[in-house]
Amino acid sequence: MAVVNIKKLCKTYKVGSVQLSALCDVDLEIEQGQYIAIMGPSGSGKSTLLNLLGCLDRPTSGKYWLGEKDVSKLDDDELSRIRGKYIGFIFQSYNLIGQLNVIENIELPMFYQGFPEAKSAEHARELATLVGLADRFNHRPSELSGGQQQRVAIARALANDPLIILADEPTGNLDSESGTEILNILDRLHQQGKTLIAVTHDDGIAACAERTIRLFDGRIKQQQ
Repeated sequence: MAVVNIKKLCKTYKVGSVQLSALCDVDLEIEQGQYIAIMGPSGSGKSTLLNLLGCLDRPTSGKYWLGEKDVSKLDDDELSRIRGKYIGFIFQSYNLIGQLNVIENIELPMFYQGFPEAKSAEHARELATLVGLADRFNHRPSELSGGQQQRVAIARALANDPLIILADEPTGNLDSESGTEILNILDRLHQQGKTLIAVTHDDGIAACAERTIRLFDGRIKQQQ
């Protein structure tokens, strides 16, 4: 089953009186459980595509089905609801809240979805244990290494059992050892049937992924 289906997707931005094309006629289909790496040079359209896949922005033209829902023309409130329910995000800079501990950071998506507090706390502990942080429940981000913070971010992305997980340079801020640990976690999630889409410059992610999509000047130039 295709969880992502994109047809003739285009995104343009107006800068002064000039129209800049960030994506042009992108067609992409991703099946449930696939692990996809999106690669390309700076300015190739990777971040724009990630923002569209994550319902953080709307296309100028074209169609995007997430599961069975056409999300191409939804308004901001509807896109926010889709993000919270169906999409998990992993960011290069982790995007954790410094005042909250590990469990509280992982609980955040469940809080916004109205999970009962006891249920969300229990699930957060399970997820923290899953990513190897069973001894760090009460630590705040400043008390964790970069690799540990990214583990928290991965656990948070799993909190609502999302349809797809989007990772933006998930190893970009990590040393090689921590990066390898994160790659191993992502690989385990793939083996468990999660759908992973990673924008990356890391050849290690591309080596683990089932497919690599290469963008150039806003177009898909290669799929393998």
